Amino acid sequence: MRGILQCLVAALVTCCVCSAGAQPYPAKPVRVIVTFPPGAGSDISTRLVTAKLSEQLGRQFVIDNRAGAAGNIGVELVAHAAPDGYTLLAVTASAAISQSAYSKAPFDLVKDFEPVALIASAPFILALHPSLPAKSLQELIALAKSRPGQLSYATPGTGSSPHLAGELFKMEMGIDILHVPYKGTVPAVADVIGGNVSMALANTLVALPQVKTGRLRGIAITSAKRSALVPELPTFAESGVRDFAAGTWYGLLAPARTQRDIVTRLNRAVVQIVQLPDVREKLAAQGAEPLTGTPEQAGEFIRSEIVRWRKVVKAAGIRLD
Repeated sequence: MRGILQCLVAALVTCCVCSAGAQPYPAKPVRVIVTFPPGAGSDISTRLVTAKLSEQLGRQFVIDNRAGAAGNIGVELVAHAAPDGYTLLAVTASAAISQSAYSKAPFDLVKDFEPVALIASAPFILALHPSLPAKSLQELIALAKSRPGQLSYATPGTGSSPHLAGELFKMEMGIDILHVPYKGTVPAVADVIGGNVSMALANTLVALPQVKTGRLRGIAITSAKRSALVPELPTFAESGVRDFAAGTWYGLLAPARTQRDIVTRLNRAVVQIVQLPDVREKLAAQGAEPLTGTPEQAGEFIRSEIVRWRKVVKAAGIRLD
């Protein structure tokens, strides 16, 4: 009997020691993979959130930019990471597009990941080099029809959301404009500013500052209504191109099989952060709007985006193998 009691006491002590030694998540720095270069829309929005996560959760959330292949390099990296909550993915609309644009995508955005939270959405601005003789969307369409194949548009990569938006625009307007892919929105916009490319359909986080300074000429925005930041910029619908829905969004994913309590804690923190006045103000200053919701709602949204862009990929005949 005495031996049994000694064993029970020893087991209890061991259990207590283990419990005392177990640290709540996060117990060490967390790496957040951003799939586009520094300065891109996803990079800007993610840095806003991770800075606050570091403050709220007491551990550093470190940005790791892994650009290339329209974001697929970074997405694949996280898909194969340990499901321990210490490697997260800053996901964008481009990842949803890759599911159908590639016949053998190196990841499954639904099966390989746990949705954590949505962060923000941002429309696209159609921005031209100032030398281009078009002051409106209709003038641009007329110019493109008069110069088939001579105009070009820059995007952050083949298979990115601006690329698909550009292809959709070309199909609906019956115009021929050359696609020029880059490894991110920042270098794409920089080449339009330099006059090497005619235009860009770029997210507001990157394009808006260049339009405000006059380095680019904005002629239309893809949002449903005019932006308070550039009220003089008409929407596509106001410019005669109705039912043209395009834009991008940013969110946070974890590898599949990440513990539910980790996902829940991260979601609650992100939802709180994007509603903070200073974060909302910084997002709004770049033309973005915060998004909130549960992990389930984030997952449902991402699945709907995969379906939505699959239709565009098929109609445009895009294959990126």
